[in-house]
Amino acid sequence: MSGRAPFGSGGDPVGIVIRSGDRLVRSAAALSDAGLRAPSGLPGWTRGQVLAHVAHSADAYVWLLGLARTGRTPGPRADAATAAAALERNAALPADRLTALLRESLDRFTSHARAMPAPAWDRLVAALAGWRHPAWYLLLRCLRELETHHLDLGIGYGTEQWPDTYVSWALDDTLGTLRAQGFPLASVEAVDLGRRWSVAADGPSVTGAGHQVLGWLTGRLPADVLRTGDPDRLLPPPPAWPQPPLPGWGRVGDEA
Repeated sequence: MSGRAPFGSGGDPVGIVIRSGDRLVRSAAALSDAGLRAPSGLPGWTRGQVLAHVAHSADAYVWLLGLARTGRTPGPRADAATAAAALERNAALPADRLTALLRESLDRFTSHARAMPAPAWDRLVAALAGWRHPAWYLLLRCLRELETHHLDLGIGYGTEQWPDTYVSWALDDTLGTLRAQGFPLASVEAVDLGRRWSVAADGPSVTGAGHQVLGWLTGRLPADVLRTGDPDRLLPPPPAWPQPPLPGWGRVGDEA
């Protein structure tokens, strides 16, 4: 893969996504129809809606891979309203059918990723929200969907089960964007990863396991799971997550 290799210089990034997807599909397969209709950890979302959302995200990434590979739009792109309607239909499917749909969508994405020619990975594509990024960033977006929404199912998959590879990348990405936005957090230390990030010239510093820091930044864990240099100094509330890709790629319309 050319350009900036996801997850550092080693390993198989598509394989990392495949393994994460396999874990989610196994969890989905263990749910009954009633379990899918139950509330998830996301306010207002059922577990079925969470899984349907992941499947539709994978399909959207396939569309973007096709665009990067050929330079031409691979057919109409579903707008937000069309995608929302399809999500609701699929969230109401029986458990076995929704699990199969999820499996098919993830397999389609990873098979297209395996077939991508190396030069295509560096071509810029745009998220539906307008943010541009190289095609290789789709692997990272997919992994983020898989790991975050696996937790959101509320069936025992916690932040402590997030792979270190994912946590390290997501902290690099999120804290890099927060630094560019001037988020008032001086530093972050992930003690289990042996890593430290400087974010701003002023503000509190936080220390904890990397998955705990990421859980807080994503709104999945409370701030009190972390240690601060000054216990009397409140941590700033993290902005809506996920953040847009690291600064530098811009968004549709910036050239106007």
